[in-house]
Amino acid sequence: MQMDIQMIGTGSAFAKSYYNNNALLYSGDRTLLIDCGLTAPMALHKLGVSFDRIDGILISHVHADHIGGLEELAFQYLYKYRTKVPLFLAEELAEPLWEHSLRGGLEQDGFRRLSDYFDVRLLTAGVPTDTLPGLRVELLRTSHVPDKLSYSMLFNDTFFYSADMVFSPALLEHLVRERGVETIFHDCQLHEPGLVHATLPELLTLPDDIQSRVRLMHYGDDRPAFEGKTGRMSFVDQHVIYSLN
Repeated sequence: MQMDIQMIGTGSAFAKSYYNNNALLYSGDRTLLIDCGLTAPMALHKLGVSFDRIDGILISHVHADHIGGLEELAFQYLYKYRTKVPLFLAEELAEPLWEHSLRGGLEQDGFRRLSDYFDVRLLTAGVPTDTLPGLRVELLRTSHVPDKLSYSMLFNDTFFYSADMVFSPALLEHLVRERGVETIFHDCQLHEPGLVHATLPELLTLPDDIQSRVRLMHYGDDRPAFEGKTGRMSFVDQHVIYSLN
């Protein structure tokens, strides 16, 4: 089945010229929202995509640029659309997402759990799971901030979406050489040091055949200064639809 991706934002957590690094993944006539940061509702509005066109949401980790827009989505689905959208996330993220991020704004009489707002679908890392028709995801535990759970995503065995992660060349080589990954969307901090993200200088050390599969996202506002300086890699542009087949 045809699989396409459209970044509704490509910016880092501190970027102001770009929306938060969140995406729409299209599989046939279904749409999966990958992460829902603070700017996601506005970014979707700019694209003319209403919340009722989203068939599921997949969360990578609980930083605000990835989950900060969930409160608005929850209230919109509750009061406007009167439905629960499927929310896919690692089983270990469900409690911290509710208790430490959403509960303060969403808890009210009759609504005291994540499942009161969403059709919660818990995923087990390392186990490929069908989400939408024709769209299978495998969560991979990857390193980001110490002691904070974060998961990158492998879709249909061919497309790797890094979420936020430190430079992990062994993982990237494994995915390409042993698992047949064809396309990689990778977060990229343009400057060193890369304490919680892979940096451009680090990613430039990858072999050329892996670089040629990599598109860079989650970058800062000074991206224009790095045009033509990314080796065989290229930047992802927000709002452009990329075919993954």
